[in-house]
Formats: sequence, C-alpha cells, structure tokens
Amino acid sequence: MEQNTEPDHTPQAAEQTSEPNRPADTLRDGSLKATIWQNENENGVNYSTTLARTWQGEDGTFRDSHSFSGSELLRIAELARGAYSRTNELRQEQHLSQKEEQQQARDEKDAPSKDEKDKEQEKDEVKSADRASFKASRAYRPRRSQQNIQR
Repeated sequence: MEQNTEPDHTPQAAEQTSEPNRPADTLRDGSLKATIWQNENENGVNYSTTLARTWQGEDGTFRDSHSFSGSELLRIAELARGAYSRTNELRQEQHLSQKEEQQQARDEKDAPSKDEKDKEQEKDEVKSADRASFKASRAYRPRRSQQNIQR
C-alpha cells in the first residue's frame, strides 16, 4: 500500500511562528483534489498547485497519493483546468488588493495632518471674519440729501 503523504508547504517564516501555511483554495472531484498554495517571496506572491488522490489507510487515517490510474486522468485534467482558472482569479484579487493598499498609502501620505487641518480652519475663519468686516464697511448707507446737509 502507498504511504505517500502530502508534502509540507510551510514557508520558513510560518515555521518560526508555528502557524501552518493553509491552502488558498482546494478543488475536489470525489477522492481527487487540486490544492492551491500561496507562496510569498522577494518577488511577491505566486501560486502553486498540488494534485492528489485521497485514500483511507487501514488505520483509518486519510492519506494523499500523487499517482493516478488511467480512469482518473481526465478528472485530474479537469481539476487542473479549474485550478488554473482559480489561480488566475486569486492573482487578480491579489493585484487589486495591492493597488488598493498603495492608493490608501498615497491617500494617507497626501492627507493633511491634524495640525495642518487646524491651521487651514483658522485661516478660513480669519478670511470669513475679514470678509464680514469688509462687507460691513461697504454696507449700504443712505446718503444725506442736500437738504439735510444745508440745515
């Protein structure tokens, strides 16, 4: 009987924190599965896929085999096709997420600080007060008529 188990896809960083690397997604067709793994490195994020057939050993534990019978090959091919599509979706999601994070970082960088906001508000208040006093100085005042002046 085969005793192959699925390889450990734990990156070194995850081993140090004792958190296992979980699959990004798993596609199944009966006992066959395609497991998509997300891997981060200095070049960014990439994805890899393992194809396996799950079976139960005599002791009741589930094991994975990476060899397939002829009748399973077409099903594995369809799982591989689905994994390819799903991997593309994950890449697009990752790309959009990175763009949003970059935009948010730019927005935070460009956003004025609290002190700058307070200074702007003070300037606006001074401008408003200046406008009000200017308007008051220019307000309509009835002219004295010639008759009132002569008296």
